[in-house]
Amino acid sequence: MAKPTNGYLGVTEPISLSGPTEIDVVRTRELEKFLANAGLYPSNDDAVCREEVLGRLDQVVKTWIKRVSRAKGYNEQFVQEANAKIFTFGSYRLGVHGPGADIDTLCIGPRHATREEDFFIELHNMLAEMPEVAELHPVPDAHVPVMKFKFMGVSIDLLYAKLASLVVPEDLDITQNSILENVDEQTARSLNGCRVTDLILRLVPNIQNFRTTLRCMRYWAKCRCVYSNVSGFLGGINWALLVARICQLYPNALPSMLVSRFFRVFANWRWPNPVMLCQIEDVPSLSHTVWDPRRHFKDRFQHMPIITPAYPAMNSSYNVSTSTLRVMTEEFQRGDEICKAMDENKIDWKTLFEQYPFFESYKHYLEIDIMAENEDDFRQWHGWVESRLRILTLKIEKYTYNMLQVHPYPGDFCDDTKPHSCSFFMGLQRKPRSQSDEGEKLFDMRATVEEFKQVVHTYTMWKPGMEIRISHVKRKDIPRFVFPGGVRPQRPARPVRPARSKPSDAATAVTGKVSGVAIDESSERKQVQVQGLHLDGVANGNYLEASEQVEGSSGIKDTDVFSKEAEDIAIKNLTDGSVPEMELPDEIDELQYLEFQGSGKEQGTGNGTGDAAPNALAPANTAHISTVTAPAPTTVTEPSVADGNNNEDGEMQSQISSETNVSSPLKRKAPEELEELELAPTFHGVNPLAAQNTQRKPLRYV
Repeated sequence: MAKPTNGYLGVTEPISLSGPTEIDVVRTRELEKFLANAGLYPSNDDAVCREEVLGRLDQVVKTWIKRVSRAKGYNEQFVQEANAKIFTFGSYRLGVHGPGADIDTLCIGPRHATREEDFFIELHNMLAEMPEVAELHPVPDAHVPVMKFKFMGVSIDLLYAKLASLVVPEDLDITQNSILENVDEQTARSLNGCRVTDLILRLVPNIQNFRTTLRCMRYWAKCRCVYSNVSGFLGGINWALLVARICQLYPNALPSMLVSRFFRVFANWRWPNPVMLCQIEDVPSLSHTVWDPRRHFKDRFQHMPIITPAYPAMNSSYNVSTSTLRVMTEEFQRGDEICKAMDENKIDWKTLFEQYPFFESYKHYLEIDIMAENEDDFRQWHGWVESRLRILTLKIEKYTYNMLQVHPYPGDFCDDTKPHSCSFFMGLQRKPRSQSDEGEKLFDMRATVEEFKQVVHTYTMWKPGMEIRISHVKRKDIPRFVFPGGVRPQRPARPVRPARSKPSDAATAVTGKVSGVAIDESSERKQVQVQGLHLDGVANGNYLEASEQVEGSSGIKDTDVFSKEAEDIAIKNLTDGSVPEMELPDEIDELQYLEFQGSGKEQGTGNGTGDAAPNALAPANTAHISTVTAPAPTTVTEPSVADGNNNEDGEMQSQISSETNVSSPLKRKAPEELEELELAPTFHGVNPLAAQNTQRKPLRYV
C-alpha cells in the first residue's frame, strides 16, 4: 500500500477541509435516529454473543492445529507452539453489520495444515461433533473455498489460508505483502478480503463517520434495489470503497454531509474512470496480476472500476454491466436531487430511503423460475443459477446492441404453494433513442434465452429435477406472491419528477418491442445522460499514477470561507478531463469467460452469498465446464408475433417460451438472411441498413 503523502489520504487532495455547520450536526443526529429506528444497529446482547462465538471459534482452531501437528509426527514442543488464528472481515470487521448478519471469518494456519484434508475433513469433523454447531455445509470446490455453519445460532462463513511458514505468530499483520510469498491462489484469494477490509479502515480519516455513512449507504442501496454483487450491482465491499473515497475528499465532514456529497460526486462521475483509495503498487517479486489498463486489455473495458487498495489491486466491481450501471447512475442522480431538496428543507431523510417500486417501474419483465426435487438440491441449484444470471443480462445487451436495457432484481421470490422453487425477475426497457429510429421495434430474444439455458445446464452437479423456465411477463400479470401479503397494490398516480436544470440532459424512453415484448413510450424510468467528467484515474485514455494526479491544488484549504460555488469549482478542478470515445470490445470474449467462471463466493458449486469477494478477476477452476460460444441471434421456427398495441398498455400478447423450437441453438443466420428488425446499429460506423437510412446515427460509448 502506498503511504499517504502531503498530509492527506487518497490519490488527490481533499475537496474541502471545512468542518461541520450547526445544520450538519442537526441533520446527522436526525440521520442516526432514522437508522436506529430502521433497526440497523445490533443490540448489546447480540454484540456480546458474537464476541463469545468468535472467542470459542478461535479456541477450536487452536485445538485443531495442535491435533494436526501431532498427527503429522512433530515433537511435543512444536505441537505446543503450533498456532492458528481467526480474523474477521466484511461488514463485521468494518463495524456496519446489522442484527442477524453473518460473520465472515478467515482461519490462518501453517504450511503443514492442508486445506483439502486437514481443514475440510479434520476441522469439519471436529465442528460436526460440537452441539453448538448446526447446518454445517462445506464448499471445498468454490472459487474461494468456504465452510458455512451456525455457531450458537450465529451464521459463520469460514475461509482458510495456508501460509508458507511453519509458525503463525499471534501478532501476525496480514496487510504486509510478504504474507503472499509462496502461497497458492486459493490462499491469496482467501487473504484478500481481510487485507482489503483492514486497509480501508486505515485509509479513512474518521472511522466513526465512515461507519455511519457506510451503514446509511448500504441501507439506501438495499431500499433502491442496487445492492447485490452477484446481480451486477455493488456488494458490501464496493459500497465501502466508494464511501471511503468520499471520506477522503471531505475528511472533516459529518455523515449527513458525506451522504449528500456521495450523491453529488458519483452522480457526475465519468465511468469507466476508476475509483481508488491509494496509489496502485506493483511488487515485482510477487507474480500476482495487478489491475492496470495499460498492460491488460480486459481492464480497459470494465464499466465501473472500483479498485481494491491491497496488493494485488483488482477491480472489485467486475460484475457491473451496461444496464446495471445505468440503473445505479440514475439512482445516484435521484439521491443528488433529494439531497438538494433537503438542503432547502423541502423533504426529510424518509424520502431518500423510499423503497424502489420495481414492479411498477417497467411494463415488461423476464421471469426466471427454478425448481429442484429437495431442499439440498434446491440450495445448490439456486446458488448456481443466481451466479449465472449476469450472463443472461450480458447476452441480452449484446444481441440487442445495447438497445434493450435490463434491470435485474437483486433477490428472489418464493411461492409458498410450490416447495423447493423460486423466481427471479428482470425489468426490460428499450434504450431511449431519436425519432429517426422509429422503425426498429422488434427484439427476438428466444435464441438468447435458449443459449443461456445451455450455459446453466453445464452445471456439473446437475441432478434430475433441477429445472429452469424463462418467460415474458407483462406488468399486469406479475404473480401475486411477489407482493407483501400476496396483495397487488393499487397503481398510484404517475409522480411528477423534479425539473432538471438542463432539460436536454434527460430523454424519455420511447416505443419499442421485444420479440413479443413491446416497450411502450410511457415507460416510467428515464435515461439521463451524464456529463463527461474525470476522476481519479484515466485521462486521455491513459492510466495515471497517483503522483501525476495530485499535481496542483484542487482542494479548498481555507476552512473559514466556504460556499457552494467554491465547492463546485473545486469538484470541477478535481474532475477536469474526459475519457475519449472508446470502442467496445466484442463481448463474446467476456461471455465465454463468464460461462467458465463467476466471481467471489459464487464460484464452484454456486453456493454464493450475494457479495462477491474483492478478487473478481482471479482465475477460477474451470476444467469441469465446457465452452459455450455466443454468436448472433438464432434461427427460430416460430413466426413473428403480431403487434398488440390495442390492449391496455400497448403491450404484446406473447411469451418467451422455455420450450421454443430452435433448429440449432448455436446455428446462426448469415447477415443477408436476417430481417430488418433483427439488425441494430453497430457501435462504430453504420450497419447494413444504414445505407438506406441516412438519418440513422451510430451509437457511441461515452
